[in-house]
Amino acid sequence: MTSISQVAKPASALPFWISLGAVPLALVGAIYGGWWTILLAFYGWTAASVLDAILGLNETNPDTETDEADLFWYRFVTLIWFPIQFALIFGMIWWTATTTHLSLLEKIVLFYGVGAVSGSTGIVYAHELMHQKTRLERWLADLLLATVLYSHFRTEHLLVHHIYVGTPRDAVTARYNEGFHQYFPRVLRECPASAWQAESKMLARKGLGSFHRSNPFWRYA
Repeated sequence: MTSISQVAKPASALPFWISLGAVPLALVGAIYGGWWTILLAFYGWTAASVLDAILGLNETNPDTETDEADLFWYRFVTLIWFPIQFALIFGMIWWTATTTHLSLLEKIVLFYGVGAVSGSTGIVYAHELMHQKTRLERWLADLLLATVLYSHFRTEHLLVHHIYVGTPRDAVTARYNEGFHQYFPRVLRECPASAWQAESKMLARKGLGSFHRSNPFWRYA
């Protein structure tokens, strides 16, 4: 078991900060173009896996009595990620629209990298934030999901997945012998409808209609 004093050290949380490495790689790719544009996507998809292979598994668990204040460095990176991701997405849109030295292919590769980082990091951080108690953290989760057009995930995850995981009712539970290329489009198709159904049922229990202003889908849209 990892002691509380060890958990509280910034160095212990360092692996969770590797997501920030995407920022300089995005800048290098945007400025220099060429093969440099590939680095962002490569980093987004492989950084964690490469570090896992190098550093090995950490099979210890933090002390369950660890105070929330001692987890500051683990939480802080999730709190600052929304402005970083916002700047990454819309800064890249502005840059590619105004610069003349990048080819269409280079722009496509750059945005593929932006998508890889925003999805693999942003959605993971949003998942952590939506489970927190403070309104700020849950709000940041919604904002992160909005930047990748996946806002319904909050409803689907909290109201459906947590309750029905491992059953056919849960859209993100893979079916028996279902390959990824069948799984992925099915999830994209079924999750929004499943989330809408869950919110509609919750509103109905309150005597409200599906299109009531309190339905979070108004925000998701």
